[in-house]
Amino acid sequence: MADNRTMAQMLQAPIEGYEDAIVVPPINANNFKLKQPLINLVQSNKFTGRQDPHNHLRFFNKVTSTFRHPDVPNTSIKLLLFPFSLDGEARDWLDKEPPRSILTWDDLVSKFINQYFPPSKTTYYRNEIITFYQKPNETFNEAWEHFKGLLRQCPHHGFSKLHQLDTFYNSLNSNDQDALDSAAGGNFLDKIPQEGLVIIESKSKVRYSRSPASLDDKLTIKMNQMMNDMKALVVTTPAPVKVVEEINDLGNTNQASSSSLLPRNTIPNPRNEAKAITTRSGASYDGPPIPPPVVEKEPEVTKDTELPSTEDIQPPLVQE
Repeated sequence: MADNRTMAQMLQAPIEGYEDAIVVPPINANNFKLKQPLINLVQSNKFTGRQDPHNHLRFFNKVTSTFRHPDVPNTSIKLLLFPFSLDGEARDWLDKEPPRSILTWDDLVSKFINQYFPPSKTTYYRNEIITFYQKPNETFNEAWEHFKGLLRQCPHHGFSKLHQLDTFYNSLNSNDQDALDSAAGGNFLDKIPQEGLVIIESKSKVRYSRSPASLDDKLTIKMNQMMNDMKALVVTTPAPVKVVEEINDLGNTNQASSSSLLPRNTIPNPRNEAKAITTRSGASYDGPPIPPPVVEKEPEVTKDTELPSTEDIQPPLVQE
């Protein structure tokens, strides 16, 4: 068939190739349209390419499940709404997908997950699940939540319930394994998977059951307690400033009064007149008797007595 377009028409930009990547099946329901509140709810948690894609799909499925129409399949509603849930890098990714390349909801989920959760990431999380072990400081509840988190981050891990429970049971310390065996009334692995899951969930609700501490941890705790006890013994309450000042004043007063009672000048003992000397410690010295000190009576001063001048007073001679 001959092309009868003019050259100007041929040089115009093509009108094909602008279809969306997502193909929504025809909707024959009368008066059907997406309501703005539903669109706003989807847009409240946009995926930009940096979040967990599985969590985004869970949120999106929960939101779209609240809206149902008797003549419209829920998958068609999801295909219509999903572009509104993307932003930034993720929106660019969808726009670059070939036109009409996504025909079903499963196609969309597969392309979305493979884009933001590539096979290398799947391999990484599968290895984390297989090699899982309970950390030394993890309680049973914390270990179970940790293990479930790995399963949740890689929901397409492919492990059966039996494999999951067997992996978790063998990753526990001996005390928690014994606790599960006791709760199971024997060997935990003798239960069917559903019963085993119920036992684990029941035990995980008992919190603060930490693994037994190591010997080093016990010694550290004991040493800290001893140090705190010693500190409590040596700590004293400081005396108030006013009390300290009063004590100091009293001590100074006693010293002043004591020094005022002592004679300023000593009286030399006459030679060879000492009889005995007894010290405070009890030691004694026997010698010549000590005569009582001679106190010279001062002359009476009357108004007719002539007082000597200060120049006539000479200091007493001290015999060495």
